[in-house]
Order: sequence, then C-alpha cells, then structure tokens
Amino acid sequence: MYVAVKGGERAIEASWRRLDKARRGDTRIAELSVAQIREQLRLAVARVMTEGSVYDEELAALAIKQAAGDLVEAIFLLRAYRTTLPRFGYTRAIDTEAMQVERRISATFKDVPGGQLLGATYDYTQRLLDFALLAEGHDEGKHDADDMAHGSASGSDEASTQQPAGEPMPRVVALLDKEGLIEQERPSPDGAEPGDLSREPLAFPASRATRLQNLARGDEGFLLAMGYATQRGYAHSHPFAGEIRFGTIAVEMELDELGAAVEIGDLDITECQMINQFAGSGSVPPAFTQGYGLAFGHSERKAMAMALVDRALRAEELGETLASPTQDIEFMLSHSDNVEASGFVQHLKLPHYVDFQSELELVRKLRAQHRALGENASNHDAATGAHPATDREQAA
Repeated sequence: MYVAVKGGERAIEASWRRLDKARRGDTRIAELSVAQIREQLRLAVARVMTEGSVYDEELAALAIKQAAGDLVEAIFLLRAYRTTLPRFGYTRAIDTEAMQVERRISATFKDVPGGQLLGATYDYTQRLLDFALLAEGHDEGKHDADDMAHGSASGSDEASTQQPAGEPMPRVVALLDKEGLIEQERPSPDGAEPGDLSREPLAFPASRATRLQNLARGDEGFLLAMGYATQRGYAHSHPFAGEIRFGTIAVEMELDELGAAVEIGDLDITECQMINQFAGSGSVPPAFTQGYGLAFGHSERKAMAMALVDRALRAEELGETLASPTQDIEFMLSHSDNVEASGFVQHLKLPHYVDFQSELELVRKLRAQHRALGENASNHDAATGAHPATDREQAA
C-alpha cells in the first residue's frame, strides 16, 4: 500500500528540475546533441532499439540523452513511446541471405563462399585506453586528409570489405546442409502464424517463435550471463559460431491498394547462427542443430548470447535432459525483460510506510512474546531449583 506524502507534489516537481540540471551537467561544456549520440554511440543506440522494439535511430538517441546514458531507462522510454504509435500492418519476413553485408565471419570454416569480412570490430584491438581521443576531434581534419590520400593510392577499405552491391552472400551453414549434416528450418505453407509478443501477453507453453521474440527484447546482460552459463556446463551445449553477419536489409510491405509489395526502408541488423552437436536418437541420426539470434544495428554480443540461449531452450523438443535453469523456458522468459525487472526492483523505492509499520508492530509483539517465554522459563527454574546448564553437563 502506498500513502500520500505531505508536500509530495512540490517535492516531485523540484526533483524534476534537479534531474534536468543534473542531466545537462556543466553548462560551460557544449551540450551533447542527439545527432552526436546517433552517429558516435551507435552500439548503445542499437541496443536501445533492439530491446525497446522500435527501429528508429533518432528516437533511440533521444531516449539515451533523456536518460543521461542509462540504457535500461532509455529502453523503457522507447517502449512507452511505442505504445502510442498506430499499427499499419505487418511487413514481409526479411530474407537475411539477401543482406548487403558489412561484416561477416565464421568460426567453423576458414574458407567460406564470399570470404571472411572483418569489417569494423573491437575483436582485434588491444583493450588499452586511447588517450588520443582526449583531443576531442581537434585532429579530425587531418585524419580525413590521411584517409583521402590512402584511398587515392590503394583504394578504399570499404571496397575490400563489402560484397558487390546486389550480390547475396550464401550462408555458411549451407555447406553442412548439402550433406544433410545440420537441421534446416524452412517455411511451411501449413505452419501456424507466429504470435506477436508486443500485442499479446506471454503465455506458456511458448512456441519457438514466441521465445525468439522474447529473447530479442530481453536484457543483453541477462542473456549474456545465461549464454555464458550454457558454455560452462549448465546445458547440453558445445557451440560453434557458424556465422555472424552484420549489414543492411530491405524491408517490404504488401499494400492492398497496389496489390504488390513495396520497399518501405532499410534496416541494419546483426544475425548469428550457432552450431551445436546433437547425438541423435533411435529414429534421428546424429547431426548438428542450431541456435539463432537476431538484433537491430550492430549487436553481435546480443545476437550471440540470444543464439546460445535459444539452443538451450530447445532441450525438450530435442529429447535432452532438462538439468539447468538455462533450459527452463518459463524461468528464462519470465526473467529476461529488463523493463519488467527494473520496475519490480525499483518499486521498492516507493513509499511502503503502512506495510513496514505493520511488520514492525508484528516483530515487536513476537519479541515481547519471546521475552515473556524466557522470563517464565527462568522463574520456573528458580522455583524448582533446577540449573539447566549443570543438568546438561551431567547428562553429557
């Protein structure tokens, strides 16, 4: 139960003003713009879009600015805004094989069709602070000139790391599929339409489509920890990164007025396919199975963790023993959402005065009863001449 606090409205309004001032910081320093956040904090923007379930870089950057960099708060803001938007319909399912790839790697095959495209990544950097960044962009003009000189001499880096426009890059798992060594999920005309978790509450048992929606919106830190746990033995999992790709994909929507599908925009997405061993059964020969992850923007860690957890949650359908929380669908899906988790934890900051006073009175009564019982026992011992400690020693 929450109770009103005298003067609470004025205090809350004052708190808002303090929040605005704290968020702005020192006014002698130039204000951080939404455009700067969008362009220079792109990985944070990608996470907020993915877990906020809205692909809009500008709105995600605005939420990050408003939340003073608190990404969970920014995700909450974006989710709340999402509920105000009209729904025009559903787009066609995207075909990620048609992605215009900027980065694509595989840890299963060295030589893959289309090659390994390293792209922009921290994977090969030394984790050392770059104090040159303290120059705050004073040398940007020099860097631009150096890049232009390098490009005129040996060609641009982009040309050597991107596929030719319009040419799809085949999946790495197709190499295993040719031999029938890996399961392949293909659309079935008879298949049921997947539910929409953004409009329907989570219910159990949950289909894999619902689980993947939940994991896509799930907290990256939670999924990372659970994915790590599956690798440490808390699931029947020995994963290989079959393929991780990041790039741009066109989105199409069918319009009744035209009787055809039209492109309505492009998305930057990251996709991960994890390959796992599967021992098979009496009717199914040994093969590889898959875990799948997909996220907005450049979100490799999220997509990989999602794929690890997705595979762990398939234990029951694959006939594996359920021996870990990472394989428990209800446990995992019910605790993956950071907006729900944050609200449940942070509501403890709200007034609970009445609740606490009732518990305080209860504890005082219990202590009084305990003290009275102790006094009665002491009086009884004194009246009978018993010495409990001496008696116990003799019995021992």
